[in-house]
Amino acid sequence: MCGIAGLFYPNGETQIDVSTLQAMTAALAHRGPDGDGFHVEPGVGFGHRRLAIIDPRGGEQPMFNEDRSVAIVFNGMIYNYRELMPKLQAAGHVFRTLCDTEVIIHAWEQWGEDCLDHLNGMFAFALWDRNRRTLFLARDRLGKKPLHVARLSDGGLAFASELGAFGAIPGLALTIDPVAVAEYFTWSYIPDPRTIWKGVEKLPAGHCLLWRAGEAAPERRRYWRADTAPRQISEADAVADFREAFTECVDQRLIADVPLGAFLSGGVDSSAVVAVAAGLRSRALDTFTIGFEGEEDETPFANIVAEWYKTTQHNDHTTLDYLAAAADTARVFGEPFGDQSSVPTLAVCALARRHATVAVSGDGGDEVFAGYRRYRWHVLSEGVRRHVPAGLRRSALGTLARIYPKLDWAPKFLRAKYTLTELSLDSALGYARTLVRSQDEMRRSLFSASMLAAIDGHDAMAPIGRLMEESNSEDPLVQAQYVDINTYLVGDILTKVDRASMAHSLEVRAPLLDYRMVEWGLSLPADLKLRGKVGKYVLKKAMEPLLPDEVLYRRKQGFAMTLAPLFRREAERIRGLLLGQAMLDSRLFEPRTLARLVDEHASGRSDHSLVIWLLLVFQGFLARVQASPAVQRPLAAAA
Repeated sequence: MCGIAGLFYPNGETQIDVSTLQAMTAALAHRGPDGDGFHVEPGVGFGHRRLAIIDPRGGEQPMFNEDRSVAIVFNGMIYNYRELMPKLQAAGHVFRTLCDTEVIIHAWEQWGEDCLDHLNGMFAFALWDRNRRTLFLARDRLGKKPLHVARLSDGGLAFASELGAFGAIPGLALTIDPVAVAEYFTWSYIPDPRTIWKGVEKLPAGHCLLWRAGEAAPERRRYWRADTAPRQISEADAVADFREAFTECVDQRLIADVPLGAFLSGGVDSSAVVAVAAGLRSRALDTFTIGFEGEEDETPFANIVAEWYKTTQHNDHTTLDYLAAAADTARVFGEPFGDQSSVPTLAVCALARRHATVAVSGDGGDEVFAGYRRYRWHVLSEGVRRHVPAGLRRSALGTLARIYPKLDWAPKFLRAKYTLTELSLDSALGYARTLVRSQDEMRRSLFSASMLAAIDGHDAMAPIGRLMEESNSEDPLVQAQYVDINTYLVGDILTKVDRASMAHSLEVRAPLLDYRMVEWGLSLPADLKLRGKVGKYVLKKAMEPLLPDEVLYRRKQGFAMTLAPLFRREAERIRGLLLGQAMLDSRLFEPRTLARLVDEHASGRSDHSLVIWLLLVFQGFLARVQASPAVQRPLAAAA
């Protein structure tokens, strides 16, 4: 895995200052501790930090074709490079290395932009073709690898793997985007293409950007979207097909010229990956598990799987300091990122890096094979919506929702306010409410008058309806999966794993997120994914010969501890942080609301732990960046 950065000027004349590229890549050193490299010519400058995985001696970057007319900086892994190499050689291309990076160069020469259709992997790359006078940027289909871009005031374009690199560009003023703040407090992350900074964007998953020298602006296009066309298949055939495809996907992700291991949380997906990977290797597989306090600890189940497959199991039981982690999130993610499971993810990545350079994971199983409980609820809700007229739902259930009290302290069966509200809404808004981390009323109460004015008219939930329509499916389960694959998976899960692993110079690969597996899972009949209360049905049936029922069919757990008791114990410390100088100076928040949330949570009358966590992470972000000379006052443009 690597870090890439660069500058491009379409005039083909601007001289690039190598020191700027060096400063940008220095901010990415954790992504590639094994070396750096640079290439500069008029109008173009590339920088690279390398984590050597394939062909460690021959894979230095930037890499070039034979006559050095094509240059590339690349972050990722092309899993089918061994199949592509002989095809390209047969077409006359000459290879100088055994590295997957060189395959991209020759694929570009052979197929141009269509090279992306031939690549199966996780990737973000920038390619300069001097003969065609063309810059080509691309990000993999599912967004496993990040790529950020910014238009510069002098007509140039900057790109980098992480946001931290943009602070090294002279004259680039960074101003907080109020809409990004609102989206963060909606979802706990900032969805593509927006970032926390105005004018700096994420190149969305499955997109490429092409800019020919002399043209006024780049062309950005989407080259892939998941095919959801339904297939008819029996349970027996689906189980057999899954086993064959999954084994191939795992096998491809075990290719490495450095030590490799596997995350083992004790959940279904990571256990399935370990079961197959262990069977494909001739020696014991290293497996890594983090345990922590509380009933969420899955170490006992991980140990069962490790014992079954005689892996070399590495357990680390640790006390996680969430308040310190909130303050450190900006360093790792470059912007506010509020998924609290990032804290144990960082810990397991640190553990793995002590023994391996590559780890395989079970990420993606819940989205591809319907493992989240919210899918079952959405399907049931759609049944109600289809039988109860919309007007009646809005009037009767909406009225009940408004008058029903919010009983955070009560048993779950008495907490019906959210349920009634969701049933009163249409499909998209109802499902969106199961995803958001703070509801609209709460979010609006957090923000200052100037912040509310700056985001007036913005609808953070609008993309949910568009994605359901784009899914080209009438199946509510597929619609929900398609939404998650294009939002939560990219913006939360894959961002979390990439930044947490790269913070420790570790490469992570996810067999269940091979794009062919994703499309196959989406196309399955609903009852092969969600049957009664059992999610991931076909995956579990396929794994029955390889894993015990106590692992396959136990209650799903989250990878994080409950924060409510901690935040009650630390109420005074939290109050000091949320009402401290960084938050007040930002002019983004209403101080009285922040004080009220802390008081209500401390008293036990309400559980505000989730929104308090989001606020603590944001406070840590502000404290880190507001001292930077590149950062402008957050609402300077909106106030």
